[in-house]
Amino acid sequence: MSTVWAAVPVKEFTGAKQRLAALLSAAQRETLAATMLEDVLAALAGSRRLAGILVNTIDPRAAELASRYGARVVTDGARDGHTGAVMGMARALAADGHAMLTMPGDIPRVTAAEIDAVVSARRPAPSFTIVPARDELGSNAVLCAPPGAVPLRFGDDSFFPHLAAARKAGIAPTIVRLSGIGLDIDHPEDLRAFLRATPRLPTRTLVLLEKFGV
Repeated sequence: MSTVWAAVPVKEFTGAKQRLAALLSAAQRETLAATMLEDVLAALAGSRRLAGILVNTIDPRAAELASRYGARVVTDGARDGHTGAVMGMARALAADGHAMLTMPGDIPRVTAAEIDAVVSARRPAPSFTIVPARDELGSNAVLCAPPGAVPLRFGDDSFFPHLAAARKAGIAPTIVRLSGIGLDIDHPEDLRAFLRATPRLPTRTLVLLEKFGV
């Protein structure tokens, strides 16, 4: 099997997480976005089954964080939204013969064990492994081997369209449900779910939100 690289698209922190504006100030949201990314990078760096980490961003602070965790920073498609940034990384990884595990930078309860579980679940190429969001609407982690095996298009309602795209490509999708990867933080209800989640994990994000008094 080909080696698997993580691929994390990261938007600029300025103006991040606007749907949390009722709870957090602009400065707090920027800090939250950076802190969540660091939790994700720490989990990825702790994985035993990844060959490397790619981060696609033009944000200097995100790039510095990525480098601190040994990630390679690229910018191909970084201004083209989540899907465009993922496709930029897919092109780079395909050229080097790697498989791609893409996930967002706002799933701070992700653990290295969960990441290893996704990689372990993949089938021989061509294959498609997916972890849905907790509402089973979003696609919070997708492992494509090779990276272009299935056309990807991310959004609030991408899980079932991704399953359909895999089947159309002649690939039976492997679905893995994991609570940490499944909990992305976009809306106030996501924040509340994160604060209630058990077991209680000592993430940087949890410490920050408690400091904010959310």
